[in-house]
Parts: sequence; structure tokens; C-alpha cells
Amino acid sequence: MMLALALPVATVPELNVGGELVRVLLSLLGIVALIFAAGWLSRRLQSRTAPGGRRLRCVESMAVGARERVLLVDADGKRLLLGVGQGGVRTLHVYDGAAPEAVPAPPMPGFGDVLARWKRTP
Repeated sequence: MMLALALPVATVPELNVGGELVRVLLSLLGIVALIFAAGWLSRRLQSRTAPGGRRLRCVESMAVGARERVLLVDADGKRLLLGVGQGGVRTLHVYDGAAPEAVPAPPMPGFGDVLARWKRTP
């Protein structure tokens, strides 16, 4: 007499290829939308950092050592050259007369401009 053992047959789950494709495409579109939203938000935040009516403004800075810097500062219409280091802040020079008018920097290119330039290069 022979005994037959019944082993459970492993069933393979049915794969819905169309549903998986839609899920992947929607996820990709969501990520691209997040990238564009981050670019828009960063442009909005950068436009708010423009100095408007402040009396003190750092025009330029340059590192001259590991912990030392030289700063060119506009303060109430005067231009000062300051040295900043471990020992503190020191006035190196006070320029005579009013500070010259600042030339506005060219605007930062938008994401679309950078992408178009990147597409044009072979």
C-alpha cells in the first residue's frame, strides 16, 4: 500500500503589467513635479533676499587666511574696508565720499534656459 502525500502547490501571483506601468509613470511624474516646485520655490526665496532699505550691506568679501577675511562694507553711504580674524574686527580703511552706485548683477538664468542650453550642446 502506497501512501500519497499531497504537497501544497505554490501559486504564482498574477502580475498586472498595465497597473504597474501606470504606478511607475505616476511616481515619475510626481518626482518631476517636485523638482519643478523646488526650483520655483528657490526662485521665490532668492527674490526676497534683495537688499531693500538696509543701511548696512556687505559688498564683497575675500579670504586671506584660514580664519581671516577682508570685507568691503557699505554703512550709511560710506564704504569701509574691514579685517575680520580671531582677534576681532578691525577697520583697515574708510573710503572718502559716498559709495558708488552698485551695478545690478545680471539675473540668474531660469531652469528652462539652462535646460535649453544643455539640449543645444552636442
